[in-house]
Amino acid sequence: MAHLVTDLEDYTPRISEAVVADLRSRLRATRWVDAPDGLGWDAGTDVAYLRDLVAYWADGFDFAAHQARLSALPSRRASIDGTRVHLLHALASPRPGDPSPLPLLLAHGWPDSAWRYRKVVPLLTDPGDPAAPGEAGRRTFDLVVPDMPGFGFSDVPSGPTPDNRTVAALWAELMTALGYDRFLVAGGDMGSHVARFLALDFPDRVIAVHRTDAGLPVFTGDPASLTPQERDWLEESARWRTAEGGYAAVQATKPQSLAVGLTDSPAGLAAWVVEKLRSWSDCGGDLESVYTRDEVLDLLTEHWAVANVGSGVRAYRANAAIPREQLARYVDVPSGFSVFAGDVVRPPRAWLDRVAHTVYATEPSRGGHFAPFEQPEVYAHELRAFFGRF
Repeated sequence: MAHLVTDLEDYTPRISEAVVADLRSRLRATRWVDAPDGLGWDAGTDVAYLRDLVAYWADGFDFAAHQARLSALPSRRASIDGTRVHLLHALASPRPGDPSPLPLLLAHGWPDSAWRYRKVVPLLTDPGDPAAPGEAGRRTFDLVVPDMPGFGFSDVPSGPTPDNRTVAALWAELMTALGYDRFLVAGGDMGSHVARFLALDFPDRVIAVHRTDAGLPVFTGDPASLTPQERDWLEESARWRTAEGGYAAVQATKPQSLAVGLTDSPAGLAAWVVEKLRSWSDCGGDLESVYTRDEVLDLLTEHWAVANVGSGVRAYRANAAIPREQLARYVDVPSGFSVFAGDVVRPPRAWLDRVAHTVYATEPSRGGHFAPFEQPEVYAHELRAFFGRF
């Protein structure tokens, strides 16, 4: 199915003073849940930490500085099948004699947006200092970083929430509208699956695909073919689902019940998102060793201001309906994986070879599920190392 892309324009996301005033009022009026002594983070977000964060969000966070950060982004907007989609579109600035920039689409996941990649935009578009070791002739990229429909500053679709395969088709049409016939793609979390479907459904257009994860495993083959490492990983993944997958079960089955609370209460929204940032990041249990409070609140303010958190959690329900045979398809397009040491459910190399034509696989020692934001220099190095061969 072809998708219609129109009205491509420059755009600056803006958050109104009325939205900020209402947000502050709600934060100050939070009705707090009880918290048994010693519970901490064991049952979800630590209420003591959340109280402190909410107080800062209400009376310490600089919303004018937040708006300035938004205004500095290379934002554009396009209408795709009538839904306005926000994207970052940053063009490289290579020096004479440097390799020509390659177009690269970066696909985000949940609970984030193009926010995930903001720190790597200058690293991947800037050719660097040619006098520095290893910097001469450094590959640069023309970056396209869209917010999925119903995420970030993209509109909530009027119809069904698109699944990852549908989003991949939307992004293929977006790249056509931007003038990119062939391109590279990278992603993590749901963005890993979007990147995968781009490679599967548009192999003549995707030059190569990089992912920071292979998703939770879907295995439809002969169990006797599994290596011991793969068996161990399948068991580890099952344990992780049991211990940590409750959020996904709710979002895949009854997301609308959850969405009511997250849309009405900024403290509830913060509790739901912050726990994932802490659990999935390589932070050793100290969230603010990786993110500043303002960085966390940039993301939360974006979620709150656009009031699209319901669409984000409904995406899990949409993706749960994708047939298993689609999730088990082998990717023939050259694939690279950077499996960061602090990420959740890390697949072995044998599994990466099983699911894709894997020509590059590394295990960076620092970084977690949100590696582009946690360790932008490391992530940018990984992309240049892999994509530099194409």
